[in-house]
Formats: sequence, structure tokens, C-alpha cells
Amino acid sequence: MARHFDLLCIGGGSGGVATANRAGSYGAKVGLIEMGRLGGTCVNVGCVPKKIMWTAAQFADGFEDALGYGFTVPSREFDWGKLKTARDGYVRAMNAAYERYLGQNKVEIVRGRAAFTGPKAVQVNGEILSADHVVIATGGHPTLPDIPGADLGITSDGYFDLTTQPKRFAVVGGGYVAVEMGGLMHALGSKVSLFVRRNHLLHGFDAMLRDALTDQMRADGITLVTRFTPTTLERDAQGLWLQSDFDRHGPFDCVLWAIGRRPNTASLDLAAAGVQVASDGVIPVDAWQQTNVAGIYAIGDLVGHHQLTPVAIAAGRRLADRLFNGQTDRKLDYVNIPTVVFSHPPIGTVGMTEDEAIAKFGDGVKVYETRFTPMLHGLSGRAQKMYMKLVATGPEETIVGCHAIGPGADELLQGFAVAVHMGATKRNFDDTVAIHPTVAEEMVTMKTARPGKLSAS
Repeated sequence: MARHFDLLCIGGGSGGVATANRAGSYGAKVGLIEMGRLGGTCVNVGCVPKKIMWTAAQFADGFEDALGYGFTVPSREFDWGKLKTARDGYVRAMNAAYERYLGQNKVEIVRGRAAFTGPKAVQVNGEILSADHVVIATGGHPTLPDIPGADLGITSDGYFDLTTQPKRFAVVGGGYVAVEMGGLMHALGSKVSLFVRRNHLLHGFDAMLRDALTDQMRADGITLVTRFTPTTLERDAQGLWLQSDFDRHGPFDCVLWAIGRRPNTASLDLAAAGVQVASDGVIPVDAWQQTNVAGIYAIGDLVGHHQLTPVAIAAGRRLADRLFNGQTDRKLDYVNIPTVVFSHPPIGTVGMTEDEAIAKFGDGVKVYETRFTPMLHGLSGRAQKMYMKLVATGPEETIVGCHAIGPGADELLQGFAVAVHMGATKRNFDDTVAIHPTVAEEMVTMKTARPGKLSAS
């Protein structure tokens, strides 16, 4: 006879753990199935170790900036191995913390790989488990290009296994992972080359952010190659070489593929449960995270949009609120999801880009923007600007987009995201007393508007 639960969560990443803990806190009998380390991509090979590496890179920048403030920094030697050991220890501690918290909520952890045997029933290690409700939260994995020699490169997963620092580092891709890894590796002292399929970075972001980051990365000394599609990756005695139909680049010590991710759904045997899945592995869901099969839900990266850790957590917690705490209208609102890119410098953004606002509201779009040298770099000597933009619409000038790139953009964005989510107007921003001297004050002191205009790319 199958063991039965109120809720089964397939996947012990951020979304699955959040759902399980919230349901368990309400007294539900919950099983969580995970074949690897708890915490999923974010804790083990994503947000957490990436932020540690980015922070190390910030220290490297800080040592350089400190010279302009009268400090003498006699040695700036960097020990990759020491940082890796400390970083890996921090991640293991988080793995253990996740397990303790699940135990406190009486969630049973089932170790192994799950495959559906029918609607709301799965097999793990030869045992059948069933539940009234099943949440699929298996996340995704980075992909390799279908070209000869692709396996000579690594993905973001393999990056965190590197025991020594690659001094000649290439990244193929133009999204989050690409610009983050490229920027932090440059700051840590590697010679970095970034290869982008389009003619710009961060497709889908506001043009101001894309352009400012591109200019800064080039000014910092990163080699940026646009309109590049790799055809082969080869190794010789000098190192790795990237080849396209038109040119060849190298040698490199390491090539990182950052070209996208796919959902981890192939091994679940979703057909046995009747769950629809797209050809790319994405599971379609409605606004309530419901698949086409009643009682089976999907959250996180595998639903194909807003692939962010806090989104998976928020969706899972709201689902548990609805299923086990009587909050019948509880669901995630996917409008105005804020995000940060830990590039060099960082980006914070929420709401519509200027192009998106024009597409929706037409001529009623107004844009406020500013560019300035932050005080940090008044003495540092670093040629780095801060860029900010507010996108407003309607007679009340409701803020529908808020974008910033520069020192502190990652931290200042959260508060402004609350304002945008609540429907703040430009007048509300204007009436807020500025905190001086900060970079954030510029967000509430912009005065001159221009009509919205479509970007050239």
C-alpha cells in the first residue's frame, strides 16, 4: 500500500522547501522528495555562492577605490582556494539549516528521484507515495550548445567546482549569468571575454541599463564580442579556442556557457499523470499554479517565466496558504516583480521598460532620468556613472517602471519596488523627503520629463 500525504513536494529547492515548510506549519502531513542537496540551484550553485563571489569582487574594487581616500594598500593578493573553502562551508551550513527547519515543521524528507506512476502518485526508490496535492518544483539546469567540443566548456554549475582561478576566462551569453560571472571574474583579476549572440546585453531589460552596462564593461577592459554564434570549441596546447563562421578567439583557460536553462522535467514521467508539458520541458500552469490535472501544481523555474528564487518561494507559500489555511483567494501577482543583476556595477529594476510602457500606453508615457557620478567615485578615480530612470504614464503620472544601475542599485531597489507595487505616482516620489547624501535620493528629486521613445535595438 502506498504511503499517503496531504502534500508531496517534488524538489527540495527554494520553491519546494518554502511550500513544504508553510504547509507543514499549518499542520499538513508533508513529504518532500529530493535526490541532491537541499536548497536547489539557489543555495548550491546559484544565488548564494554567486553573491559570495560577487562580494569578494566588491572587495577587490574597494581596495582600488581606497587609494583615492588616502589609504595605502600594500598587498592585494587573492587566494581563490581559501575563498572556495569558506564559500563551500557556508553553503553546507545552509543545507543543514534547511534540513533543520523542515524537521521543525515535521516535513518528511524522502531522498531519491521521483517519477509519476499515475495522477498524484509517484515512485521513489521503489516505494509508491501518494498525496491529495502534489507540487512539482524541480527547477532547471543550464544547457550546452549543440556544437562540437561543447563539453570542453563548463556551465554555472561547474563554475563552483573550479579549484583554481582561470586567468583567461570566456563567457558565452548575454543574460544574468553571463554579465554577473564576467564582471566578478574581471574584478578578481582574470582577463575576461564576453561573447553575445545579439548586439546588446541583457535582452528584455530597459535600454538604458543595457547600454550603460555595455559601456562600463568595455571601459573596465572586458572584451565584448557581439553578434557571435559559436560553431565549435577546441583545445590545443595553448588552451581553448572559440570558433564561429567568421572568426576564432582564444586561447582561454576556461569557457563558461551561459546560454540558457531548461526545466528538470524529463525524468518525471509526467505522461503517467496526464500532466501537459511543452516541447521545451515547461509545464503550463494557470494563475493559481494549477496544471491541467486537478491537484497537481507547478512552481518555480519550470513554469517558464520569472525564473527567480523569491518568485518560486512566494508562489509556493501562497499555494500552501490557499490549500491548507483557507486563504481561498491567495495567489502570486506576477506584475511588478523586482529583480537585481549582480553585475559590475549592479542593476536594480522593477516594472515596465520604456519600450514596454510605450507598447501598452502609447503617447501617454513620460520618462524621468538622471546620470551622475556617485560620491563614492568622487575621490576613487574610477570612471563609473550612476544611471536612473522612472517611467510614468497617465494624467497622475503613475510610476510603471523604475530602473537603476550603479553602486547601491541592488539595495535601494527593494524600497522603490514597494512604491511601484502600490501604484505610487511621480507626485508621491516628489513629496518624499530625500535622504542626503545618498545615491537613492536622486530617485525622488528628478524634475525634467521627456516623452517616451522606443529604443533603437
